[in-house]
Amino acid sequence: MSTAPVPELAETATACADRLHAADSVLVASHIDADGLTSAAVADAALERAGIEHEQVFFEQLDAEHIDRLATANHDTVLFTDFGSGQLDDIVPHEEAGAFTPVIADHHQPADAETEFHLNPLLVGLNGARELSGAGAAYVLARALERDGVDNRDLAATAVVGAVGDMQDSDGELHGANAALVEEGVAAGALAEAKDLAVYGKQTRPLPKLLEYATDTYVPGISNSYSGAVEFLDGLDVACRDGDEEWKRWVDLTDDERQSVASALVRHAVSRGVPASKIERLVATTYTLTDEPEGTELRDASEFSTLLNATARYDRADVGLAVCLGDRTGALETARQLLRTHRRNLSEGLTWVKDNGVTDAGNLQWFDAGEEIRATIVGIVAGMSMGVDGVDRSKPVIAFARESETETKVSSRGTSALVRQGLDLSVVMGEAGEAVGGGGGGHDVAAGATIPAGEEERFIEHADEIVGDQLG
Repeated sequence: MSTAPVPELAETATACADRLHAADSVLVASHIDADGLTSAAVADAALERAGIEHEQVFFEQLDAEHIDRLATANHDTVLFTDFGSGQLDDIVPHEEAGAFTPVIADHHQPADAETEFHLNPLLVGLNGARELSGAGAAYVLARALERDGVDNRDLAATAVVGAVGDMQDSDGELHGANAALVEEGVAAGALAEAKDLAVYGKQTRPLPKLLEYATDTYVPGISNSYSGAVEFLDGLDVACRDGDEEWKRWVDLTDDERQSVASALVRHAVSRGVPASKIERLVATTYTLTDEPEGTELRDASEFSTLLNATARYDRADVGLAVCLGDRTGALETARQLLRTHRRNLSEGLTWVKDNGVTDAGNLQWFDAGEEIRATIVGIVAGMSMGVDGVDRSKPVIAFARESETETKVSSRGTSALVRQGLDLSVVMGEAGEAVGGGGGGHDVAAGATIPAGEEERFIEHADEIVGDQLG
């Protein structure tokens, strides 16, 4: 076996891999977001290469009912990826009853119960929200599964897509154990990293659209303004069009042209009074999947992760998994169709927030979309809303959407700056959710909960108090 990419997890990863090699059959159960899909893909590829028989299932949320179903699936081993740690209280009784042996590759906060084969960065002092995602944990396991000359380092590229999709690069680059995965992906020739303009869509969006939607660092006169972006680009001594009309994409420009556009954008931001701390965020580390065609959403880790989110959030996790595993025909076209629907729904959701605004609760701000925004995407809309006029980036955003007649989905988003000040939305969602008869969790910068319908105002009261305590 090759050198472990994360030494702190090497012993546990080896034990988990040995258990999987000894299993008669394995059922892989995974979450459905981008990190969950890439976790599943890494696990699937590694098990296939190891010759281990396995099947795959997906859940939007792992609960006691789903775990009961897994216990009757006639597999002696269940591999949980990107969830499982927080559900140990429901998993361990089935293990003790002999229904299955759990192997867990996760990065969320563990429950109090214990199990032998539990791979989680939090158990060895690593930050599961910043240093290793669920896909990263699956990759560590994949490296431990290597036998007979198998080299799984190429799977690091898929794991990086998961980390980016989980917003672990929200301060501009991947850190900690994630950085070790990047090194392995680069060494395997599957990944490249570079400093570049920190905007989404560099592979696929025409330049004006690229800049119009670049709102993480709001540049007055360009962000949220197509005409402003066109005027800015037309004023540069750079050939931003093919011929007279067709706009180029960022990837179509030469290195010198990209440098010229980026420098002009910084100068424009400075002239419009954008603070230096925000201007610094215009440049970040980007991660390129070198085996994918240039100019496609599969080439860029951020765009790839968005494509995967579009499949999972519309009940087609099977499509996302197939794309991760190399299907570049039917599955990819279906994923692209879902992405177009996803973008349209996100745009409509963001428009709804702009039209209806948010409510300031003191330490946080919130909106209740009811049935106007799908519960599966309301968290993404909440994150996007932090670039909207009238939404205060110095406070976290909490969003509600109706999941059923009896349940409300809660999603929350913060910023890296707020996390550095002490914000932990995982704690906020967990404690406030429990206080009103629900439950939640996630990460410090992004988390969610499910609560009984009608408890939204009480939830906000508890959440606002907790956020106030965290931020002092």
